[in-house]
Amino acid sequence: MQYLDVNTIAFTGIGYPMSWIELVGTVFYLWSVVLIARRKMLTWPVGIVAVVLFAALFWQIHLYSDAIEQGYYLVASVYGWWNWSRARADRSQPVPVAYSSLKSIAVTAAATAVLSVAVGAAMTRVHIWLPSAFPAPADYPWIDAATTVMSLVAMWLMARRQVESWIYWILIDVAGVWLYYVKDVKFVALLYVVLLALAVWGYVGWHRERRGAAAVRTAGRAA
Repeated sequence: MQYLDVNTIAFTGIGYPMSWIELVGTVFYLWSVVLIARRKMLTWPVGIVAVVLFAALFWQIHLYSDAIEQGYYLVASVYGWWNWSRARADRSQPVPVAYSSLKSIAVTAAATAVLSVAVGAAMTRVHIWLPSAFPAPADYPWIDAATTVMSLVAMWLMARRQVESWIYWILIDVAGVWLYYVKDVKFVALLYVVLLALAVWGYVGWHRERRGAAAVRTAGRAA
């Protein structure tokens, strides 16, 4: 349990004390994103390890929305693992991906906005309602809530193999770079810079795969 304490330092680099929980969580998180960009099934068990570590980290630095969302990630990861397994007809190939309909995209975006406002309002008072569970006021509750809700949506879309999930991740990563930098977990902020690059790469790769699959189906019908 000692290594789950944010004050247990692995090393100090450029004046920044790196905790073991932040270091190992970051490594596993990056690994899972690389795997999911490549549409590899191993992303899910690797991601589950990262989820557990980051839940403990965020709770300790009072980013309550981020901490709570890790429980959702755990459930979504189990669902994603199951759903991807069902979708992969050829186990030697990466899983196929798809786009949502325009109607579905519009409904998802509207729901994301409404939930972000609701969660943000709740997070501004959660330390008053539940002081034993939330001993201090949440830091940056509105942006933290918005990125949390967007992350929940993005994770659900990703578990369902939807290409537009990467657009959500790109927006989340931009906000995350700023949020974690000002919270003085600079290694996590740096992680989000890397994640932003990976999200762009993931979107391009999934988009190309989807367009390639569509072209193959069109050619097959024409033949």
